[in-house]
Amino acid sequence: MSVKIGNIDLGDFPLLLAPMEDVSDPPFRALCKKHGADLMFTEFISSEGLIRDAEKSTQKLDIYDFERPIGIQIFGNNIESMMEATRICERANPEIIDINYGCPVKKVANKGAGAGILRDIPKMVEMTKQIVNSTKLPVTVKTRLGWDENTKYIVEVAERLQDVGIKAISIHGRTRKQMYKGNADWTLIKAVKDNPRMNIPVFGNGDVDSPAKAKLMRDDFGLDGAMIGRASIGNPWIFNEIKHFLKTGNYLDKPNMTERVEACKQHLKHSIEWKGNILGIAEMKRHYTNYFKGIIDFKPYRIKMVTSDSPNEINDTLDEVAIKFKDYQF
Repeated sequence: MSVKIGNIDLGDFPLLLAPMEDVSDPPFRALCKKHGADLMFTEFISSEGLIRDAEKSTQKLDIYDFERPIGIQIFGNNIESMMEATRICERANPEIIDINYGCPVKKVANKGAGAGILRDIPKMVEMTKQIVNSTKLPVTVKTRLGWDENTKYIVEVAERLQDVGIKAISIHGRTRKQMYKGNADWTLIKAVKDNPRMNIPVFGNGDVDSPAKAKLMRDDFGLDGAMIGRASIGNPWIFNEIKHFLKTGNYLDKPNMTERVEACKQHLKHSIEWKGNILGIAEMKRHYTNYFKGIIDFKPYRIKMVTSDSPNEINDTLDEVAIKFKDYQF
């Protein structure tokens, strides 16, 4: 059955690219879209930064037609600021406004934003209600099971958020205290989905790092779709790999060295087009290792690329990588 957020049809068991700071920018989203992502979100954007017109925040509003449908994700701890930020986001014309109630990072959570709001559920519900009422766009939420082991109230929380008007919820199967440690617990996400009062899509997030895990999430846990974060870094192919496996039961071959080099070149090209030579090249430096994970002798090539400020030189080095490791088995 087709999954919908408001009037947005995402097909059967959609795959969502999680919003990730310093990762899910337009250059990376372009690759994920090409390789099968059904719905993507921007990096999370500070509501206070948007109101102050801070360049770092406003630049994250850049979205392109080829990415659609796309959601803009915002975070903050002040209800008025979040409502104002929602109105600013509307002008960028996304399909969805997404609220971040899941970021566990100390500088965000300790200020009562992101996962920090899980310590004040009434405020979380009120903020959501006010944001829903301040926009015509569908509003979705990304959150966690709770603040810690003793506050995993997600079944009740999800129902209350639905009751104030959200159109979908994505749940990371860890508490804030866990950060990204241990295994994600999908049983409580299933409990949200199994709640007879829930009628909006429930997406699972956390540890979806293989086609088999996505199948488990669909078939055994009954969720409406999977949100994929860390497993897509350096691996935008994971979306089509999952789709192929769900459709046929067979695994696609892992991308070979030529395909990895080509993806890395595309990523660099998009990065430069988006932010110009200097920033585009600088921001790409964190990605080289991800595309070539596990290659023992890769370090000298990585050093050449991160110390170069010439796109031609970097592409030449990537060509060397393609030749040197052409038979490498991933």
